[in-house]
Amino acid sequence: MPLAQFNIAEALDNMDSPVMADFVNNIDRINALADEYPGFIWRLKSDDSDHAYDIQAYEDDAMLVNMSVWKDKESLFQFVYQSGHVEIFKRRKEWFSKMMKMHMVLWYVDEGHIPTIEEGKKRLEYLREHGESEHAFTFKSNY
Repeated sequence: MPLAQFNIAEALDNMDSPVMADFVNNIDRINALADEYPGFIWRLKSDDSDHAYDIQAYEDDAMLVNMSVWKDKESLFQFVYQSGHVEIFKRRKEWFSKMMKMHMVLWYVDEGHIPTIEEGKKRLEYLREHGESEHAFTFKSNY
């Protein structure tokens, strides 16, 4: 069953600032890597670009969203922690605030289903309020 992931991050500055330059300069490369990665199905993009950092899903302009669908949990895990993505992932403190609350959620979707931002936000809120379950979980769970 396909797996959806939704995560949020609070940027330290505007996307056109020098602070965020390396992050912005690597977006296309990392997105291209994801698009070709085994198990990748879909990722969120704005109508005007090939990325999602210009989508405003929260009132706070600094809050960025990322959402994608993968063949399974293993495919997503390998992309996040064992591909070229990991070098950017390790540098996240350069660009994003430390989130005190849970900022990433996983859940299974039906074949062909493309989740909405609202769905991702609700799953994340559910995870924050109720903890891990089949409805909303993290890589640490066995769901």
